[in-house]
Amino acid sequence: MSKKIIILFIAALISNVALAQKISVADLKVNYKTNPIGIDTTLARFSWKLRAVAKQTVQKSYEIKVYTSDKAVVWQNKVESEQSVNVHYKGSALKAKTRYYWQVRVIDNYKNASAWSEVNFFEVSMLNKTDWTASWIETATPTDGKVGSAPMFAKQFDLNGEIKSARLYITAHGLYEAMLNGKRVGNELFTPGWTSYNKRLQYQTYDVTSLLKKGTNATLVTIGDGWYRGNLEFNNKRNLYGKEVALLYQLEITLSNGSKIVVNSDGTWKSSMAGAIKKSDIYNGETFDARLVPLTINLNAADWKPVKAVDYDKGNLVVPLGPAVVKHETFVPLNIIKTPKGETVIDFGQNLVGWVKLSLKGNNGDTITLNHAEVLDKAGNFYIENLRNAKQENKYILTGKDDVLEPHFTFQGFRYVKISGYKGTLDKSNLSAIAIYSDMKPTGEFTSSNTLVNQLQHNIQWGQRGNFLDVPTDCPQRDERLGWTGDAQVFFSTAAFNMDVSGFFSKWLADLKVDQHVNGNIPVVIPDVRKPVNAGSAGWADVSTIIPWNYYLAYGDKDLLIRQYSSMKAFVDYVKSISKDNLWNSGPHYGDWLFYSVNDDRDGKSALTEKYLIAQIFYAASTQNVINAAKVLNNEEDVAKYEALLAIIKAAFMKEYVTPSGKLTSNSQTAYVLALNFDMLPENMRVQAAGRLVENIKQYTNHLTTGFLGTPYLCHVLSRFGYTDVAYKLLLQETYPSWLYPVKMGATTIWERWDGIKTDGSFQAISMNSFNHYAYGAIGDWMYKTVAGINYNGDQPGYKKITIAPKPGGNFTNASAKLETLYGEVMSSWKLADNKFVLDVIIPTNTSANIILPSSANAKITDNGQDIEKLNYIKIMGLNGSEKTLSVGSGTYHIEYSLLK
Repeated sequence: MSKKIIILFIAALISNVALAQKISVADLKVNYKTNPIGIDTTLARFSWKLRAVAKQTVQKSYEIKVYTSDKAVVWQNKVESEQSVNVHYKGSALKAKTRYYWQVRVIDNYKNASAWSEVNFFEVSMLNKTDWTASWIETATPTDGKVGSAPMFAKQFDLNGEIKSARLYITAHGLYEAMLNGKRVGNELFTPGWTSYNKRLQYQTYDVTSLLKKGTNATLVTIGDGWYRGNLEFNNKRNLYGKEVALLYQLEITLSNGSKIVVNSDGTWKSSMAGAIKKSDIYNGETFDARLVPLTINLNAADWKPVKAVDYDKGNLVVPLGPAVVKHETFVPLNIIKTPKGETVIDFGQNLVGWVKLSLKGNNGDTITLNHAEVLDKAGNFYIENLRNAKQENKYILTGKDDVLEPHFTFQGFRYVKISGYKGTLDKSNLSAIAIYSDMKPTGEFTSSNTLVNQLQHNIQWGQRGNFLDVPTDCPQRDERLGWTGDAQVFFSTAAFNMDVSGFFSKWLADLKVDQHVNGNIPVVIPDVRKPVNAGSAGWADVSTIIPWNYYLAYGDKDLLIRQYSSMKAFVDYVKSISKDNLWNSGPHYGDWLFYSVNDDRDGKSALTEKYLIAQIFYAASTQNVINAAKVLNNEEDVAKYEALLAIIKAAFMKEYVTPSGKLTSNSQTAYVLALNFDMLPENMRVQAAGRLVENIKQYTNHLTTGFLGTPYLCHVLSRFGYTDVAYKLLLQETYPSWLYPVKMGATTIWERWDGIKTDGSFQAISMNSFNHYAYGAIGDWMYKTVAGINYNGDQPGYKKITIAPKPGGNFTNASAKLETLYGEVMSSWKLADNKFVLDVIIPTNTSANIILPSSANAKITDNGQDIEKLNYIKIMGLNGSEKTLSVGSGTYHIEYSLLK
C-alpha cells in the first residue's frame, strides 16, 4: 500500500470518528432502570439520551437490537422517529429467567450517525406462578402473631462443580434478610417492600454467583415482623395481614458443565428462634443481642427445628416496579449534649430517617439503649411526646468485644438520639446516622440569592427523602407512617422535580388500583389499612386522577395513563353515583387539613372552608383529568361523556356556592385558590375572584391561611392572574403562618403544622405534630416553575417540549434550577445586575423550548453577544404583554438585555 493511500485512509478514518462523535447515545434504561435484573415482560420499554454539540439537534431515526448471550438477535428494528423514551419491545417472545442484551444507535437531523451504544442488558423475571417450584415455609410451631424473636430459616447444600451463574428469587411474609455463606445478599432493605400482600406481593431477583462456592454452601434467612404482622396504623394494632411470617426461596444455579441445580424452600429446611434479633418492629424499634450472632450454622443443634411447608397461592407474586430502599447519606454527630435532665443526647444536625450505627466496646452483657426524637423542648431536654405510642427505641446487648451494631427491620425519624447504658466515655466516633430511603436518583436542583429560601429547598428535599421509603408516608416517626393519598397528590409535582420518582409512583399507583374499592371509591391510605368508612375524602381520593395525569405531564408516559385509566373513571363514576343534585355533598372529608385557625375565635379569623365546596371542586378536577386522559388515549366517546358531566358539575357549583356578584360562600384563600385553579368560575368572574383572594391575603397582613389542599396552588394562582408580587410576599414571609417561619425556628425538614413549635417555644398538640411531613413543601413546584422558570409543555409532555419562563421578584438577585429529564439536563439560571437581565439556559438534545423573557417587549436581546434577530436558530414568536417569547432548539443559550424602565 502506497504512502498516499495510507494517508488518505487515515484521514478518512479520522473524519469518520469525528463524524460519529457529533452525536452519541448514553444512559440506556429499561422500564426506567439501568441494567435491571428481573423485569415484567408484559411491558418492556427502552429509553436513551442523545448527546450532541450542535444546536437544534433532534433524532430523526433510531435502530435498536436485542439479542441473547449467544448473539442470537430476537428483535432488530430501524424506525424513522424522534422517540427516545419508552420505546416498546416488539420482538419475539422473551423467555422467563433469561438475560438479554441491547444496543441502540441513531441518526440526527444533520445526518450525523452515532456509533452503537454501549451494551446494556435486562433480565426477565418469572413469567407466571408455574415458574415457581419452591414452597412457602413457616416455623413448625406457630407464634400466633405474638411479639418475639425473628425466626431464622436455614439450609445447607453441596455444589460439585464450578459455578457459572446463580439467581435467587425470594420473598417473604414479613421483612427478610438473606445470607449466603455468611455474606449478605444484595444491599436492599425492608424487602419485599410494602404492598397489600394478599393482592400484590413483590419478590426480588439477585445475582448471587459470587457468593457461592464449590463444596458445601449454607444459606440463612432471617425474617422480621415488618408491615406484615408488626404494629401498624394506630393504637398498636398487629397482625394485619397474617400472624405467621413465611419464606419463599428459589435459588437456581448453573454449573460450568451446564448442569442446573435448584435449591428450593421446602420441608427439608430448618428454623430457629434463637437468633440475635429478639424483637423488631417498625414503630417500636429492635432489640439485638450481639452475643447470639451465629458464626456458623449447625443445623443439628437443638435450637434448629423442622419447618412446615404451606400451600399459599403464588398468583399474587409480582416484580417490583419501583426502586428498592437502600442506605444513602451518613452523618457524624454535630454535638454530644448533656441535657438539663442529665441525659446524654447526640445531635446529628439534620432531621432524617434511618438509623444510628454504633461502633464501641463495652462489657459483655451490657445493654445500650437508643431513643430517637426530632426536637428538644424549649428547656433543651429530649422530647418524644409527639411520637404517641411509637417507642422508636433500639437496644443492643454487647459482646465485650469491639461491636459494630445497627438494626435490621426498623427505621426511625430523628435528629436527636438519647443514649443510655454505656459505661465508657462516648465520643463522636462511636456513632453515625445513616439516611435510608428508596433508591431514587436526584434530578432537580434549586438555589437563589435568598439563603432562607435555599434552606426551605433543603427542607423540602429532606422531607421527601425521609418519607419516600417504599411508599409515600405522611411522617416517619410516630405510630402512623402510612401512605396518605392526600399528602402524596399535593406533593407529586414537587417530588418529580427533586428526584426520579417514575418507578416509585408507578409501583404505588399499582397498589392504589388494586386497593380501590369495588364501587370505585379510593382509600385514604395506600396500602389500605383503614376501615372502608374512612375512604372517599375529597382531595385524598382524587389522587387516583391527579397523580396519573401529572405523571403523564412529567414523564410523558402514556402507558401508565392506559394502566390507570379504568381506575380514574371508576372513581369519578363513584362520586357521580353518590351525588345529590349533581353535588358531592356527602361522605367523610378532611377538608383543607390543618388550615390556619385561631383559638377562641370570636372574630372569625380562622380560615375555614366548607368541606363540600372543596369536594365539588375536586369532583370537577378529577372529571377534567379523565377528559384529559381520554383525549390522549383517543377515546372520543368518553371525552364527550365526561365533558357533559363536567359542565353539570360546574353549573351545580355556581348555583350552590357562588353569589351573583362572584363571591364564594366560603370567603377563604383556599376557596378562591381552588375555584380559580380548577376553572370553576366563568371567565368573566375570574379576575374579580383573584382580586378577592389578594384582598384576603392583605387582611392577614400578607400571610397565607391555607391548609393541605389550598397551599399547593396558592402561588400558582396568584402568578396566573398577575399577582406574582403577592406570591413572592407570601414565599418570603418570615412570621407565622408561613413557609419561612419553621426555617427561622431551625427546621431542617418540612413541618406538619405551620406552628409545630410556637413562638414561645412550646409545641402544638402532641396528638398530631410531626416535624417531618412533606405536604407544605409543595411550594417547591412554584419555585421551580415560576421563580426559576422550568416547566413542561402539556402538548409534548415529559419535557419533550420545554417552557423556560422565569418571573423575577421578591428582591431576588438570582435564581437557578437544573432538572435531569428523560432527555437530559434542562437549566434555567438568571441574575439581575446593573438593570440587566441575564439568563443562561440549557435545552437537551432531541427537545425544543419556548423561552419567555420578562420585561423584554422593546429590549434589544442578545445570545452570547449576538443580536437574536440575526440568529437563524432563534425564532421570535411574539409578545404577551411585556414578555417576548423565543422558540429554540437544543443547545446552550446566554441571553442578556436591559430591563424596561
